[in-house]
Amino acid sequence: MSRTTFSYPDSVFEPTSFGVEERLSELVAIAEADGKDLLDDYIEAQVHGEVDLARDAEALVLDPSYRGTEIEAAARKLGPVEWHDGFRITAEELLRHPDYRGPEFTALGAELAEDGRLDPRILGKAAGHDEQDRKRVWHLLARFGNRELS
Repeated sequence: MSRTTFSYPDSVFEPTSFGVEERLSELVAIAEADGKDLLDDYIEAQVHGEVDLARDAEALVLDPSYRGTEIEAAARKLGPVEWHDGFRITAEELLRHPDYRGPEFTALGAELAEDGRLDPRILGKAAGHDEQDRKRVWHLLARFGNRELS
């Protein structure tokens, strides 16, 4: 915490509220009061200096779509691995939400889907697409995806 600075909202939104550990509670109050969408409602943390996962993190948390993959193997070399419930969405369901981040991103997600389904592993393979575009597709997947589709 002593080498971390914080901003709200995320730096992509050109924040005006910044702080260090001693001001973090002020940023939390601002974040709690503004009513942003859950995927935009967080305080960005920037750690200055080296991050050693063995020292600085309890675990790496992966999506179940990475079980048995090279990603899991690489993560295990860095430290303990835990799994969250997972995100999955059908292309059909994705296309029902064009107003969330924009119709171009629902269309991109549907295009990237394999066998009509999208998950983080599939999205991660879409290296030829703009990073911010993939981030918006990830937002759709995280917001509307669910484990029952796996």
